[in-house]
Amino acid sequence: MSEPSLAGLYADHLETVKRHADAALQRGGFDQLVVPSGTSHYQVFDDRDYPYAVNPQFKYWLPVTRAPGSWLVYTPGQKPKLIFLQPRDYWHVVPQAPSGYWVDHFDIVTIRTADEAKQHLSATARQAILGEAQSALGNAFAPNNPAEVIQYLEYHRGYKTPYEIAMMCEATRRGVRGHRAAKRAFDAGASEFGIHLSYCQAAGQDSLELPYQNIVALNEHGAILHYSDLQRLPPKPYRSLLIDAGASHAGYACDITRTYSAQHDDFAAMIERVDAAQQAMCAQVRPGVDYRQIHLDAHLALSGVLKEFGVITVSPEAAVATGVSSAFFPHGIGHGIGLQVHDVAGFAESDHGGTLPKPDGHPYLRLTRPLAAGMVVTIEPGIYFIDMLLDELKAKGLENSVDWSAVERFKPYGGIRIEDDVACTNDDPINLTREIWKEIA
Repeated sequence: MSEPSLAGLYADHLETVKRHADAALQRGGFDQLVVPSGTSHYQVFDDRDYPYAVNPQFKYWLPVTRAPGSWLVYTPGQKPKLIFLQPRDYWHVVPQAPSGYWVDHFDIVTIRTADEAKQHLSATARQAILGEAQSALGNAFAPNNPAEVIQYLEYHRGYKTPYEIAMMCEATRRGVRGHRAAKRAFDAGASEFGIHLSYCQAAGQDSLELPYQNIVALNEHGAILHYSDLQRLPPKPYRSLLIDAGASHAGYACDITRTYSAQHDDFAAMIERVDAAQQAMCAQVRPGVDYRQIHLDAHLALSGVLKEFGVITVSPEAAVATGVSSAFFPHGIGHGIGLQVHDVAGFAESDHGGTLPKPDGHPYLRLTRPLAAGMVVTIEPGIYFIDMLLDELKAKGLENSVDWSAVERFKPYGGIRIEDDVACTNDDPINLTREIWKEIA
């Protein structure tokens, strides 16, 4: 995207952010918003720090993700201020001076030590300070994190601006390049670690830059939902790959999962059926649709796949009603995504707070809000062969609902998950992942 186009999108985005801040501050009875960027933290009994993660409330305002010790200050009606920490340091890389399409929208003050921020922060009794305490300032400007302000801001972050969609598309381009490289590495017989390295190389990001830890699971490891061990040697035989890997751009994330079989076998056919069902679910991402219903519909559709391949012996409807489907699809259909992979306020009833409940028997769904234009969600159905959950079916007396010989046939492949990021619009949904996948083909 050209710099002028990006500048225009960002200017409109910032006006939206300021409008939300104005309303949140008024609701809470505050005069000023103060947002620390966050700090690095040292590991206990060691002199190594944990990877720094920027405060999401900070990066909502501006595309600065690696400036610990900095501050954002906003007073309604005034130009926002950035207090930017650029220390004199020869031990570490110093953050580059702010530049680009966004800087003219801020009054920028550069400080050389974290403690200097106090000179540019004016304490008032009516500040909403959002984040974690900046250790260098002690108790000064300690966050109060008022619930009414955070609830309002996080709720409205669910609706993405065109600028945010553009940033997520850039993250997706990185992610798609990584996934294509991972598939080539899988076809060449690489190990989990080797596939992970191929992904990072093509995405142009290392593990600390990725929005979450890559899941690169060969064979039965695909049955571990958050598998992360990354074996250094390829397994024998070499059956399947489940890779759940994302990328970041300007503070925004993408989240993509694909599953492959090494052979043109029944597992490959099952992947194709799950993929087709997933695309039908993506088509449901429309304004007014209850996301919980997409989740419940996914259970029915996946039970149909299980029935087609002889894994269950009961009807899809019976599998859902008795909980058999949850043994094969134990997680939620997806979540909101944006500045955070699992975006905030997924259960919020309104911008005043409140909670929209999850469907009974489905504790792991991460989004219960009705869909609306501007929301971006993941759609990620899965089928897994997990011993622990299958044993629970037997303990519940449901063993006759399953063909155990079929389970044993598919168990060495681990599982299937297909995941795309989908934008809800007033027209047809936009599958960001698939559109960019075709663009980069």
